[in-house]
Amino acid sequence: MIEQIYHRECMTNFYPVFLNLTGRRCVVVGGGQIAEGKISKLLDSGAKIVVISPDATPGIRNFSKRGAVELRNRKYQAGDLDGAFLVIAATNDRVVNQEIFEESEKLGVLLNAVDDMPRCSFIAPSIVKRGPVTIAISTGGASPALARKLRETLDDSQELSWTDATTVLSEARQMIRDKQTDVDPQRWQCCMTPEVLSLAQAGREKEAVEVLMDGLLGKDSDRKCSNITECVSGGCQIRNAEPSCGHNAMAQTAGD
Repeated sequence: MIEQIYHRECMTNFYPVFLNLTGRRCVVVGGGQIAEGKISKLLDSGAKIVVISPDATPGIRNFSKRGAVELRNRKYQAGDLDGAFLVIAATNDRVVNQEIFEESEKLGVLLNAVDDMPRCSFIAPSIVKRGPVTIAISTGGASPALARKLRETLDDSQELSWTDATTVLSEARQMIRDKQTDVDPQRWQCCMTPEVLSLAQAGREKEAVEVLMDGLLGKDSDRKCSNITECVSGGCQIRNAEPSCGHNAMAQTAGD
């Protein structure tokens, strides 16, 4: 067991992922302010939450009164993780954390032990959220303060104004799928122009979709590749000639 913990202390490469917790049993051990914050985020994710703690904040008790969580006013005990998908250990008791760690390892339950990295199988990132867009920031546990600083910087960034065009981009993506046409990720970046954003922000979403689709399908070639086949990774003539064209050239990987 000591070797396992030592290995986790040395592990720095976490796999970034978003989990679907809807209807899944999530256990929170602890009843303080930190636990309350974790519970609030779990509730936003639609999780089925069990809280185990002999004491609880007024906020957690209110969650329980509303039926949002199941509160068990007692200490953690073996068997509490049966059927759980993940567990958050929000205690300041390393002995209890070790017991939770051992049970989670035995049952294959994901564990986040607050401020106890060696016993974590996952860590909770700092979050920037704008509508349906969520940006997760993590330093792999090296510096939570840095993650918070980056989150605050991003939260004030004008680049996030593009979240105002989320509906437009989503509709265009579905239209491309319906046409069974492949559009290179580079092409998307080149076609996400200030005009598209301005139309979306003005509530003229239909026009924004039309402008975007004309660009994606090659009807509007002004200051863009002459055809879609030229718009391959590293081969976009406009983006290579003008690095500032469209958007951040670092966005090389398409995601959901």
